[in-house]
Amino acid sequence: MNVLQKALDKITEQMTISDEQIEKIAENFRREMVKGLAGGKSSLKMLPSFITTPAGTESGTFLALDFGGTNIRVLLVDLLQDGNFIVREQRIKQLKDEQGQYDYLYSRVSGEVLFDFIADHIAGIAGPESAYSLGHTFSFACAQTAINKATLLHWGKEINVTGVKGVDINTLLTEALVRRGLPAVKPQAITNDTVGTLLTAAYGDPYADIGSICGTGHNTAYLETQMPEWPPMIINMESGFFDAMETTCYDDELDRASEQPGTMRLEKMVAGCYLGTLLRIITRHLLPEGLFAACRQAAEEILEQQGSISSQDISLLLGDRNADLAEVAGWLEKKLKLTVSSQEDRLAMVKVAGVIAVRSARLVGATYIGILKHIDPRLEQNHTIAIDGSLYEKLPGYAKEIRRVIDGVLQEKAKQVQVRLSKDGSGVGAAIAAAIAVKRQT
Repeated sequence: MNVLQKALDKITEQMTISDEQIEKIAENFRREMVKGLAGGKSSLKMLPSFITTPAGTESGTFLALDFGGTNIRVLLVDLLQDGNFIVREQRIKQLKDEQGQYDYLYSRVSGEVLFDFIADHIAGIAGPESAYSLGHTFSFACAQTAINKATLLHWGKEINVTGVKGVDINTLLTEALVRRGLPAVKPQAITNDTVGTLLTAAYGDPYADIGSICGTGHNTAYLETQMPEWPPMIINMESGFFDAMETTCYDDELDRASEQPGTMRLEKMVAGCYLGTLLRIITRHLLPEGLFAACRQAAEEILEQQGSISSQDISLLLGDRNADLAEVAGWLEKKLKLTVSSQEDRLAMVKVAGVIAVRSARLVGATYIGILKHIDPRLEQNHTIAIDGSLYEKLPGYAKEIRRVIDGVLQEKAKQVQVRLSKDGSGVGAAIAAAIAVKRQT
């Protein structure tokens, strides 16, 4: 066995999580849930959403506003009951023009100006005589106090708009709609994309009680029914902050170089925005072990650059079905400037990409098992886990590995747990949230 293979075997051993370890992580996750719900010290935030799952009878036409990144999306949605809906109209607008004509993301922009821009976009669908209830997906950190009240705690790193932090989001939106001449458009609910994913799934599936995002970021929400002082309510866990699991030296290196060292440890091990960085770090550590021996210097320079490898690259590496890994060879030449690569080099890259992806899926699966053990300790009921996001939908083998974890740990009880894709919770889910809010008022 050569030096490179020994190094690969060691990495595989470090990154592999057995079913026994999965059970331990799941139990740690369950305990963190209990502590968080009780208001104790926990890595899970366990934030109340003030909304429950839909009955499936909600119907009508609703506006949905999706504001979760550097663009906004407005939808007009017909809810037709029992999981059926039609997106009648949809408009998307970037908050920053690529040609530099406008930028609603930077610090010189006030909250009033930003929400006036959003109201203008809503006016493209809702005319001055239109009366609509609106659901708002706002996927930034908020303190929520009611189904329609949420105060911004902080923006994501890409947005620096002033005058919004500490202010109720729907108040800003309502005032902007009035200024725009749309007083009959009423923001009724505000939620995040994880809660929206669960709402969308539960609209047509009475067993859906866990919703999750497995994409650029990671988070999970679930329906909590066991708190005597609360009615059944969806809890936004902010599960990316979970930290009760072992890490490797590669995880620790990534964490030290991150914007917030010591926080969001699970997110940094499973989310798409970090998996490429993990691949870059591990690949760099393999260079002294003989990886890319023919062109090491060229690769070394690129592997020192932040952001030089992404989760999309992992998908490409794992998706090559050619015996000679020709697509991997082309990727190495284009991405790492390797004019020459051996089959051993290509196999090594596929191996590392694989262990990173599998570990991500297994860790995520462990958290789902922890939630299931909390809401149904004996697993006596049926459950559906609804997942949205590019990793679950597109990364080769990812969805199957989550299923494999659940089957491996839950054994014969696993048949009671369905796992499925639930797309566009940030859009349709917002409309459903508005419908639930309106129904609550009648």
